[in-house]
Amino acid sequence: QVQPVESGGGLVQPGRSLRLSCAASRSDFNFYAMAWYRQAPGKQRELIAAIANDGRTNYANAMKGRFTISRDNTKNTVYLQMNSLKPEDTAVYYCLLAIDLVTAVVGSGFWGQGTQVTVSS
Repeated sequence: QVQPVESGGGLVQPGRSLRLSCAASRSDFNFYAMAWYRQAPGKQRELIAAIANDGRTNYANAMKGRFTISRDNTKNTVYLQMNSLKPEDTAVYYCLLAIDLVTAVVGSGFWGQGTQVTVSS
């Protein structure tokens, strides 16, 4: 299965933290770059952050500070740590598996189905 699978979404109160996970069932996972995107209702899908196979990262400017991307190649998993969540962070969060960091940043690759994150009191 090429398509990555997201998990960890849900309802969270403003100011709280949440960690999303994305697993890819590939034996060559450590060769690929990964990225997190999100899409809020009525808005375009936007990049949050990408991580290369060697751990180099690229964050969208608006996402720097509260979001942290990381990966564990032993578990074929990439994570997105989200802190100090706000209602405007409500969106469907998508994981992307890409050939390299450049293609991950432009949104080319294999997409997961997404996981809903709702920030509300």
